[in-house]
Amino acid sequence: MFEFQRYDDERLRVAINLQDAYTAWVEVERDIRAHTGRMVWKQISGRSYLYHVYGNVGHGRSLGPHSEDTQARYERFQEGKERARARLTDTAAALETHARLYRALRLPLINSQAAAILREADVQAVLGRDVMVVGTTVLAAYQLEATARFVGAPESTADFDLAWTAEHTPDEPVLWPVLKAVDDTFTVNTERPFQARNSKSDEVELLVGPARIATLRREPMRPVNLREQDWLLNGRTVDHVVCGLDGRPARIVAPDPRWFALQKAWLSLQDKRSPLKRPKDARQAAIVWQAIRELMPQYPIDAEFAAAVSDELHDAHHRVLDEHAMVADAPDDDAKPHRNDPGMH
Repeated sequence: MFEFQRYDDERLRVAINLQDAYTAWVEVERDIRAHTGRMVWKQISGRSYLYHVYGNVGHGRSLGPHSEDTQARYERFQEGKERARARLTDTAAALETHARLYRALRLPLINSQAAAILREADVQAVLGRDVMVVGTTVLAAYQLEATARFVGAPESTADFDLAWTAEHTPDEPVLWPVLKAVDDTFTVNTERPFQARNSKSDEVELLVGPARIATLRREPMRPVNLREQDWLLNGRTVDHVVCGLDGRPARIVAPDPRWFALQKAWLSLQDKRSPLKRPKDARQAAIVWQAIRELMPQYPIDAEFAAAVSDELHDAHHRVLDEHAMVADAPDDDAKPHRNDPGMH
């Protein structure tokens, strides 16, 4: 059995305040980017034209000759930009304050590079629409969802896994611009085209299942079609703001923890899976499953859920979760199996 340390009211209050401050900051950051560049009037052949200019070299596009419409557009842009700048100062200061409190209270942290990617993906409105987080990083969000620290849970690692979730094919790449905005040295690993690496050897892996692979055509990364990824599309996602190790906040959108646990249990039984990863898979599955049963009534393990679970996942549930294979560090004579969950057998 795993141990959970419940978060007190102060920690929960700080986590809620961080989420609110982060949400406000993202809104303002999007507004700032909507007002990028500057609008200027240019005289051409005796007429005044409105231009939206980008960068220091003055590249831009014409928005048309002077008229009531272009004058109103110019004024809205100027007012919006000043308003966004003022709001950014306030929201950034509030976010920094709440982030310091979050770290001081030792709430769950994730790898800083992963946090930077998630932050950018959120600002660009890619997170939760086109991708969600999978892998060890999700445990930080699950701990907040369970309102408890998972004692002995695997810590977030440098590798970072994202699952492709877009229901419709974007007109252009959406994830790749996020990675390049965070670090321009990211390139596709030609030997493992589902993976991007930067100059510091940080890795980002993109995963996809049959249900979404057809919408992935625009991305340079080419993940393997893995049927087990479709299981993570089921249920209701978990959504929380956490901090990176550098103290900067980011949002995690993660799979329904019930499906995450079952998928990890199934992976731990696969011979094709690396023997170095299988024990970790089983441990993650077991700790999340126990947390769901003890701390997450909002994710019921009931007959309705069981009806959606395939036979092979039923087997993974029984062999890894009910029997607690490779779970506890306690001596064998102290380990006791869970009673069967309703509707799962």
